[in-house]
Amino acid sequence: MSSPARSATLRDSLGLGLAVGLYGVAFGAAAVGAGLSTWQAVALSALMFTGASQFALVGVLGAGGGAFAAVGSALLLGSRNTLYGVRLAPMLAPRGWLRRAGTAQLVIDESTAMAVAAPDRELGRLAFWVTGGSVYVCWTAMTLVGALGAGGLGETAEAALDAVVPAAFLALLWPRLQRSATEAGVQRRVALGGAVVALALTPFVPAGLQVVLAVVAVLLAGRPRAVAA
Repeated sequence: MSSPARSATLRDSLGLGLAVGLYGVAFGAAAVGAGLSTWQAVALSALMFTGASQFALVGVLGAGGGAFAAVGSALLLGSRNTLYGVRLAPMLAPRGWLRRAGTAQLVIDESTAMAVAAPDRELGRLAFWVTGGSVYVCWTAMTLVGALGAGGLGETAEAALDAVVPAAFLALLWPRLQRSATEAGVQRRVALGGAVVALALTPFVPAGLQVVLAVVAVLLAGRPRAVAA
């Protein structure tokens, strides 16, 4: 592994980690706005540590949904990390339950993307640990900042926090809907179908449950395409 390649990997991984970690401010504010305490918000970031699932959990709770719907939404979104783990296991090859647990905690979108994109295994492992570690530290710290800041807001500003979770999900979803995204047409069908299902069920089911049931929209993706040899 050359020194320039290592330096570039460190630079890119740290840069991405810091940029994504700063977004923890939004989660901290949203969590407090949904009724969680500051330390509950920080504990979620430190223990759950998967942004989309965290936003789903507090979004359902903030809308008045029950624990089942909140946890169900979070689990559905977090299930993709299991697939990431399968992909990364041969590269990282952690030994012992403690190392495996620590490695699993850092398996997120960003650390997986950086590891897979690296040109060789050694750089991939470096990218995984630096990206995952920097996101974890910054995300958790900025969750605390956002939660403390939200606690000092007035009633008008607190009401505005209701828009944080929908805006966060839109920011996560939008890149997948652009023409440059992989299978953009399929992802648009699934996103639109999920939105229609959720809106149609809103008057009839408890708050948050429509998000769980909207998973049926994945059927609109159709059959997987065969990979050319």
